[in-house]
Order: sequence, then C-alpha cells, then structure tokens
Amino acid sequence: MDFEIFDTGFSARPSFTRADRVADLLKKEVANMLLFELKDPRVQGLVTVVSVKVTKDIRHADFYVSVLGGAKREQDALKGLSKAAGFIRKSLGRRIRMRRIPELHFKIDETLKEQERLEHLFRKIHEEE
Repeated sequence: MDFEIFDTGFSARPSFTRADRVADLLKKEVANMLLFELKDPRVQGLVTVVSVKVTKDIRHADFYVSVLGGAKREQDALKGLSKAAGFIRKSLGRRIRMRRIPELHFKIDETLKEQERLEHLFRKIHEEE
C-alpha cells in the first residue's frame, strides 16, 4: 500500500503567542472594569479599550484607548486611568492566575484620527482629478 504525503501548510507552532493570549484576556477584563467598577467620572462611560499590546516577557502592557469628547477629555481620561492603574492591576491580580501581572500603560489610540486624515486627503485628491 502506497501513501502520499501532502504539505498542508500547517506549522507545528501556533500562530499566536502567550503574550497575545494574555493581551486578549487583559483587554476583556480591563474593559469590563472600566464599564462596571471604576467610579472615576473622568473615565466612567467615556473610555473604550481598542487594543492591548503585551511585551514578550509579559512585564508591560500598553492599552490603547479611545475617548469620546475631544482632546481635553482625552487628557482627563488618561490622568484618571493612570491614577487608577494600581487599582486595576490589583484587581487583575485577584481575577487572573498569573505569576506576575504586567505594569499597565494607557495611551490614546490614534488610528481613527489617522484614518480620518487619510480619507480627507483621498477626497481632496479625488476632487482635484
């Protein structure tokens, strides 16, 4: 009996890393905390976690957030989030079974602004044609 071996294109290594899985878990947990647990009016109801990037050694996590209400609200929300980072990290330590909870860093997600800028440029180019 003859067998043919086909190359399926699958690799033995998964396409996602532990840092990716941790980032996904942190995003879900922190988004839930922002909705239901954080009482700071600078943050409550205004902030959405867009994405999370975790370093390979899982010591730092960058949270990219979107804030409703303009530049002043963004700065206020970042201040509120940085002040609440200790509380959030402590709460994560109780919820997630990990040896070490990463340090949390909050940043404004600029992708929507960049997308709007590019769309504006494309419209200008299209109008000039």
